[in-house]
Amino acid sequence: MGTIADNLARIRATLPAGVELVAVSKFHPAEALREAYDAGQRLFGESRPQEMAAKRAELPEDIEWHMVGHLQTNKVKTIIPFVSLIHSVDSPRLAEAIDREAARAERASVDVLFEVHVAQEESKFGWSGDELERFLRERRLEALPHLRVRGLMGMASLTDDRAQIEREFETLRRTFDSFRERYLPQIDTLSMGMSGDYPAAVAHGATMVRVGSLIFGQRNY
Repeated sequence: MGTIADNLARIRATLPAGVELVAVSKFHPAEALREAYDAGQRLFGESRPQEMAAKRAELPEDIEWHMVGHLQTNKVKTIIPFVSLIHSVDSPRLAEAIDREAARAERASVDVLFEVHVAQEESKFGWSGDELERFLRERRLEALPHLRVRGLMGMASLTDDRAQIEREFETLRRTFDSFRERYLPQIDTLSMGMSGDYPAAVAHGATMVRVGSLIFGQRNY
């Protein structure tokens, strides 16, 4: 591993125009984020609301904070006042909690992605394609005026089977295209791909990748 700045430069050089890089900084100290910030990075992904809020207090105000991990409904209020994008909206209950807390915080809207489950592991969170289609078809989104749906997010299986990973990314992209055509014409963000598989995700249409260990090194839990 090189320096954080070197790592960022190397990854950016592999990304086509129009693909945004979220530096997944969870479990890394604020000093590491500061190095990335000084190298020009502005999008940072965290998975724990309290950790995100603590780092935000230490770091520059122009950082865009992305919630990339599973979000419990009782933790929504911690991040709603400042979060830029919530990638992991995985249920109607969470969507409703975000809408409710946004209203309380007097935010006109909060940008979100629906997390779709495409991996083989049952431990992954997310809607099935059928569940999300039912939610949209029943027009339940209309009752959530403080949500601005920007697109979809997903994670491929943790496997060495590259063909399976490619199939899962392709499934997610087709789901994105289908929902944009039929229900969500405004969506523009497809968040998929992490340190081990982001080139495949980009090849299948990702507009945003979430990269952690290739930037910061292995996490300290």
